[in-house]
Amino acid sequence: MLRKVLFLTGIGWLFDAMDQGMVSGVMAAIGKSWNLTPADLGLLGSASAVGMAIGAAIAGMAADKWGRKAVITFTLILYGLASALSGLAPNFEVLLLFRFLTGLGLGGELPAASTLVSEFSPAKARGKMVVLLESFWAWGWIVAALIAYLLIPIYGWRIGFFLGGIPALYAAYMRKNIPESPRYLEQKGRLQEADEIVSIMEQQAGIAGKKSRLINHPEEKKKSIITILDLLAPSYIRRTFVLWVLWLGINFGYYGFVLWTPTLLVGKGFSLVKGFEFTLIMSIAQLPGYYSAAYLIEKIGRKLVLVVYLIGTALSAYLFGQGASVTAILTSGCLLYFFSLGAWGAVYAYTPEVYPTRVRGSGTGWAAAIGRIGAITAPYIVGLVYQIKGKEAGFTYVFLMLTMVFALVAIVVAIAGVETKGQTLDEINEISTDEKIS
Repeated sequence: MLRKVLFLTGIGWLFDAMDQGMVSGVMAAIGKSWNLTPADLGLLGSASAVGMAIGAAIAGMAADKWGRKAVITFTLILYGLASALSGLAPNFEVLLLFRFLTGLGLGGELPAASTLVSEFSPAKARGKMVVLLESFWAWGWIVAALIAYLLIPIYGWRIGFFLGGIPALYAAYMRKNIPESPRYLEQKGRLQEADEIVSIMEQQAGIAGKKSRLINHPEEKKKSIITILDLLAPSYIRRTFVLWVLWLGINFGYYGFVLWTPTLLVGKGFSLVKGFEFTLIMSIAQLPGYYSAAYLIEKIGRKLVLVVYLIGTALSAYLFGQGASVTAILTSGCLLYFFSLGAWGAVYAYTPEVYPTRVRGSGTGWAAAIGRIGAITAPYIVGLVYQIKGKEAGFTYVFLMLTMVFALVAIVVAIAGVETKGQTLDEINEISTDEKIS
C-alpha cells in the first residue's frame, strides 16, 4: 500500500515538475515570439508562483478539514486543465491568468501530497519515502528538458503546455485508488475506516491479527479550521520560524536560477537550442542529488542533510556565476542542480514531521505558501538585476545574490533547526513545546 501511495502520488508530482520545467523551457521561446522584455519574462514566472502561494495556504487548511486524498485529486485536475489551456493563450495577459490558475493547483497539491506520504510511512523510512516522492520532480524536469530540447524549437512553445497538462488529468483519475491517511481519519473520529486501512497494511507487513492501537482524540477535533495564528503560538513558533525561513530562501534561490537558466545562457552567447541542451544535462544531475539525500537523511538526520546540501548549493551557485567556459558552466551547473534538489527533498521530508497531525496539513501548507513569496519575487528580481547590470555582469551578479540567500538559510537551519530523525508521528503529537522537541 505504501508503494502504491508513493507511486500514484509521485506520478502527479512528475507532471507538476513538467509544468515548471516547461516554463523554464518556453520563457526564452515566448520572449522571442512576443518580443517580451526580461522584466515581462520575470512576471510570467511570478504569475504561477502567486497562484502557488495562495493554493498552498488554502489547500493545507483544506487537507486538515476535508482530507489529504480529496485535496491532491482536486488540485491535480485544476493544474492539468489550466496547464493545457496555457497552450491556447492568445496573448501575454491571458497566459498570465492561466499560469496563475496552474499555480493554484500546483501549489495546493505539493504540501498535501508530502503530508499524505509522510503519514503513511514508518518512522525508520519516513524521510526516505518523502525524498523519493520528491525525486519524481527530477524525472518530470528531465522530460520537460527533453521536450524543450527536441520539440519546442520545431513545434513552438505551445506544445510544451499541452504535453504537460493533458496527461496530468489521467494521473488525477488514477489517484482514485489512493487510500486516505489513517492518521487523518483517526483525527476526525472515523476510526473504523482508519482501522480497515491499518489492518491491510499490517497483513501486508506480516503482522496480521495485531490489535489496532488507534485512539480517538475528541479534544483535538474541537477546532476544525487551523489558522495561521495557531502556528505562531508559543508551542510552534520556533519550528514555524525555521520552516518559513527555509521555504522562503530555498524558493527564492531555486526559482531565481532554474526558470532563468536557458535565457541566461542565451545571454551568455549560447544558442537557444544549446541552452536547452545544457539544461537537460544539468537536470539529470538532480537524480543522484535526490537519491543521495534519501540515503543520508535516515543515516545522519534531516538537519545535517539540509545544512550540507544548502551550503553545497551556495558554493555551486557562486561557481556557476563565475563560469567562463563550457566545462566550467556544465560542471558547476550539475553541482548546482545536484545540491539544490537534494536540499528540496530534505525540505519536503522535514516539514510535515515537525507538526502534530491536527495542524500538519495547515503547517506544511503555510510554510509552502510563505515560501512562494520567494518564488514570486525571485524571477522578477533576477530579471531586473539582469536587465540593469547587462548580460555579462548581470549573469555574475544574479548568482552572487543567490549564493548569499542559500548561505543565509543554511545558517538559520544550523542554529535554530530541530532534529526529527527516528521519531514517530505519534511522538510528535505528544510534543507540546519546542523545548521538548529539542
